[in-house]
Amino acid sequence: MITGYVSVTELSAFDYALPADRIAQEPAATRDGSWLLVLCRRTGRRAHARFQEIGAWLEAGDLLVVNDTRVLPARVAARRRTGARLDMVLVREVAPGRWSALVQGARRVKSGETVLAGGGGQAVVLRRRPDPDAPWEVDFGGAPVAEFLAREGRAPLPPYIARDAVQDARDGLDRERYQTVFARRPGAIAAPTAGLHFTSALLEALAARGVERTTVTLHVGPGTFLPVRCARLEDHRMHAELFEVSVAAVAAVERARARGGRVIPVGTTSLRALEAAADPAGRLAPARGWTDLFVRPGYAFRVADGLITNFHLPRSTLLLLVSALAGAELIREAYAEAIAMNYRFYSYGDAMLIL
Repeated sequence: MITGYVSVTELSAFDYALPADRIAQEPAATRDGSWLLVLCRRTGRRAHARFQEIGAWLEAGDLLVVNDTRVLPARVAARRRTGARLDMVLVREVAPGRWSALVQGARRVKSGETVLAGGGGQAVVLRRRPDPDAPWEVDFGGAPVAEFLAREGRAPLPPYIARDAVQDARDGLDRERYQTVFARRPGAIAAPTAGLHFTSALLEALAARGVERTTVTLHVGPGTFLPVRCARLEDHRMHAELFEVSVAAVAAVERARARGGRVIPVGTTSLRALEAAADPAGRLAPARGWTDLFVRPGYAFRVADGLITNFHLPRSTLLLLVSALAGAELIREAYAEAIAMNYRFYSYGDAMLIL
């Protein structure tokens, strides 16, 4: 169990300047060809390698915990009868054929208005919802939504990755690379991006070295796109996300602990799922439900012994989480070094291993 570092409550402590050209717009040529910054929490020492070399810092008996959520092709171009364009991201099915959604360009749309979605002109009805995180409902009128998304949907990339809202030749690449190789359970509207660096060959090589792997599920929701707006961290409300930690995952963690191995979540989503399923004494139990766990400096970790993660936005809950794990000062130093060494940041960017 990792004891939390001194609590920091002011959001301004988690700001940093990033040149715009460091925001990765494309994935690396190969998944495991991205750069890896290795940070030791105890000594502050840092090392640099390619991601495919991560096995040099993992030991036989360690356990990787990956998130097997699968990203939905949930981004859909739409247009009003006036011809005005809308950009919709379907978030969650709230009833058969009805989805909560984020809709850009909807400032003048009236609740109950019919718009045309996708290239085929599927008529859908937009209605306002009271949920500030997904303030619209898209009613498909009983049409099969899964088939519609398979045909018309696009990868719901975050807004800092520039793509045309209607069509982009890179959509095929995004559909493949904005998905982990272990994605199995559809439900996310953003990728668990730390997992994007793994290939099947790398996973097999790690298994041959005695590094075990298990899966949890956390369906990443719209909270991924929402910044922390409260000046004081304790005032921030996390968006709840559906998660599951299975009997098999609990057993894998118990085996790792019994043999003295480290439990290393792959991504902040895997970490939050594990921590949400553990009691204050660190006892892990199978769990399924919604979690709004907000991990920030001062948090006492119950399960995680390390973390594989990407580089995160300033003032984000994800940056707060890694700062809770490694200490805010060490993370500031590591980020500054990564910027100086031309690391690529955010979803399609490079990775960190925190041990």
